[in-house]
Amino acid sequence: MKVKPLLVSTFIFLLLIGCANEEGVKREFDKEVTIIAPSSTGGGWDVTARAIKKILLQENIVDDIEVINKVGAGGEVGWKYTYQQQENVLAMNSSLIITNHLLGQSKLTFKDFTPIATLAKEWEVVIVSKDSSINRAKTLLSEIKQAPELYKIGISPRLGNDDQLSFVLASKQYGIQPKNLHFRIYENSDEVVKALISKEIEVATMSISEAKKFYDRDQVKLLVISSDKRLRELPELPTWKEEGIDNVFQHWRGIMGPPNMSKEEIEFWDHVFGEMMKTEAWKKTLEHYMWEDFYKDSEETYKYLEEQSMMYEQLMGVQ
Repeated sequence: MKVKPLLVSTFIFLLLIGCANEEGVKREFDKEVTIIAPSSTGGGWDVTARAIKKILLQENIVDDIEVINKVGAGGEVGWKYTYQQQENVLAMNSSLIITNHLLGQSKLTFKDFTPIATLAKEWEVVIVSKDSSINRAKTLLSEIKQAPELYKIGISPRLGNDDQLSFVLASKQYGIQPKNLHFRIYENSDEVVKALISKEIEVATMSISEAKKFYDRDQVKLLVISSDKRLRELPELPTWKEEGIDNVFQHWRGIMGPPNMSKEEIEFWDHVFGEMMKTEAWKKTLEHYMWEDFYKDSEETYKYLEEQSMMYEQLMGVQ
């Protein structure tokens, strides 16, 4: 069957228009993209944001991207800024986007944003200074139970985060009332460890990727991890379960955009992060920081955040 020249011309024209539209969409959503890290440099959100930037650029998945730190109020400053934007701005998040609201520290909830992706998860650890006489988590809990006023516990960047909650859960199982735990809040993990070394606090809890650098510098001892089994990278580090406490607690990080993002924008970022997950660079990043792949696209992330919100309501006794 012969195809008329007019139809061929029309087909080619439409094909070119389609390609142009696709490229136009890419230029629109891939132009001077900013990722907000709502923490200081070196914090978990910042490290994740900068890893994303490096991979997306070196793999040529996006053309232009920068990371901006907006520090304060346990993520609130950065999230308020993101909430006020309309395009080309994303922000890192974690469970604090849920617990800040549950604790009455923020009017914003995850539903005020456009969930884009859940990226990775990791585990929580408890640390003491290198010269501490305590070598086991069970010993620590025993001493806290006997004299809770003698033990100040460092966390960052805010009450209600997974660092605090994972420790509260373990302590409660050991028979320590949460009200007897004395937490001190710091801006980031660097400040927490400074306080630990200077004896301002006796113990701290943070994510393994944050604690690892201080462990490698021989500044702290790792007592316990909230994973379900020992990590291949740290076979000497026992789990809470091995210490007699049934506490498996994962900490996740994700990314979100301003409210009312268009369907086309969401599809674009689903494609971007879906492609990033396939790269060797991302797999090496997971391995380097001892993160675990936990990718969920925008639709899956929204459902996951709903589930997490209900879980934290129950965990924190919020009615």
